[in-house]
Amino acid sequence: MADAEKRETAAGATGLRWHKVLLKVSGEALMGSRGFGIDPAVLDRIASEVAEGVRLGARIGLVVGGGNFVRGAKIAADGGDRVAGDHMGMLATVMNCLAMKAALVHRGVPCVVLSALVVPAICETFTQRAAVEHMDAGRVVLFAGGTGNPFFTTDSAAALRAAELGCDALMKGTNVDGIYSADPRNDPAAVRYETLTHQEVLARDLAVMDAAAIALARDNGIPVIVFSIKEPGEFVDVLRGAGRATVVTG
Repeated sequence: MADAEKRETAAGATGLRWHKVLLKVSGEALMGSRGFGIDPAVLDRIASEVAEGVRLGARIGLVVGGGNFVRGAKIAADGGDRVAGDHMGMLATVMNCLAMKAALVHRGVPCVVLSALVVPAICETFTQRAAVEHMDAGRVVLFAGGTGNPFFTTDSAAALRAAELGCDALMKGTNVDGIYSADPRNDPAAVRYETLTHQEVLARDLAVMDAAAIALARDNGIPVIVFSIKEPGEFVDVLRGAGRATVVTG
C-alpha cells in the first residue's frame, strides 16, 4: 500500500489527517491580552487542545517561542549584542516550555522538556534519539532552547525538529487564520491563500516563517499548516484535516 493510502486509511480509523506533528506556537501567543509574560488562561486552553490531540491518538512535539519575554533581534536592533540577546531568548523558551509542561501535567498528559541548551537542573538535554524514544513512548515532547545556536529562529528550530522526528506536518499557530499576501490586520485588501507550495512562499517572500524554516520543510517534504492558535479548538480541527488553515506543500 502506498504511503498516501496508508495515511488515508489511518485517518479514517482515528479521525486524524495528521498523526505525528510538530506544533510551533509563538511566545506572543501565550501573552493573551497582556503585554508581557504568560496569560494562565491562554496557557491552559492551548494545553487542553494539545491534550485532546493526544487523546485522539496524535503524537505531538511542541516548540514555543520566547517573544513574550525577550527577542534577540530586538536587543540587537536597540544596539545590544545579538549573540547575548539570542541566548536570552533561548532561556525564555525554556521558561515557556516549563510552564507548558506544568499545564500539560495538570491535565494528566505525559510530557518531557528537551533543551538544546544544557540546563540539567531543570530539564533534559536534547538528543534526536531521546526525542524519538520519548515520542514513541507516547509523551508530548517540548523542545526548548531553539537550535542551541544564535542567529537561528524558533521557526527554524521547529522545522529542524520536525525533520529529525519524521513528522507528518509542521503546524504553525499564529494570530491569523492562514497565510496572507500582506498582514491582514494592517491591509484590508490582503489576499488569503488556501494552498501554496514551499517555493511560492519563498518566491513571494511571505513572512509566515523565516526562509530557512520553509526551505528545510521543503527539502524534507514536510507540509506546513498555518492556522490561528487564537481560535479555540482550531488545533484539533486542523489535526482532523478540517478547520481554517493554509496548507503549504511541495
